[in-house]
Amino acid sequence: MSNFEHMNLIHSISQITRAQREQQNGHKSLVVWFTGFSGSGKSTIAQEIESKLFKQNFHVFTLDGDNTRLGINSDLGFSPEDRSENIRRVAEIAKLLLDSGALIITSFISPFIADRKKAKSIIGEVDFMEVYIDCPLEVCESRDVKGLYKKARNGQLKDFTGIDSPFEAPTSPDLVLKTAENSVEECVDYLFHEILKRTRLTD
Repeated sequence: MSNFEHMNLIHSISQITRAQREQQNGHKSLVVWFTGFSGSGKSTIAQEIESKLFKQNFHVFTLDGDNTRLGINSDLGFSPEDRSENIRRVAEIAKLLLDSGALIITSFISPFIADRKKAKSIIGEVDFMEVYIDCPLEVCESRDVKGLYKKARNGQLKDFTGIDSPFEAPTSPDLVLKTAENSVEECVDYLFHEILKRTRLTD
C-alpha cells in the first residue's frame, strides 16, 4: 500500500464500546499468549482451557499456529523474517478479537523475544498475559506427536525450533506451566484461576 493510500484510511469506531461488550459477556477481555517448543503441550492446554472457560460462559476463542498457517498465513515460511510476520499478523487478529470483548488464547511457538515484545506492544501490556509452556527439549522430542523432530534431525525440515533455529525463553513471563512435571489437569486448573483474577469485572 502506498503512503498516499495509507493517508486516506480512517479508523472506524464502533458505537458499542469494548467496556459495554465486556459487561454483556460478564468478564474482561484478555489475550493469553502461549509460547514454548513444539510438543511442549501448548495446543493440548489451549484446547482444555478453552473448553473449561466456555463451560463457565466465557466468550473464548483459540488462535492456533497450524490453523493460521493453513489460512491467513499460508504464504509464510519459517525463516526468521516470516516467523516475525506470522506473529505480527496473529497479534493484529488477537487485538481485533480483544475489542469484541472476548478472551483469546494464542498457541504459537513464537520463539523470539523481540517478536513477543512486538505482539505485546500491538495488543497492549495490560491485555497481554504471556504464558511460558516450559518443557525440556528432550521431553518434547521424545513425544514428537507430529514426527517433526525426526524430520528435522534427518534434514527434511529446515529452520525447526530447537534443532537448527533457536528458542529464546521468556525472561519474565506472567505465568510458567511446567508440563513435564505437572499433569494437563494441574496446569489447566492453575491457569484457569489466574485468568479469573485478570478477567473479573470491577464494580
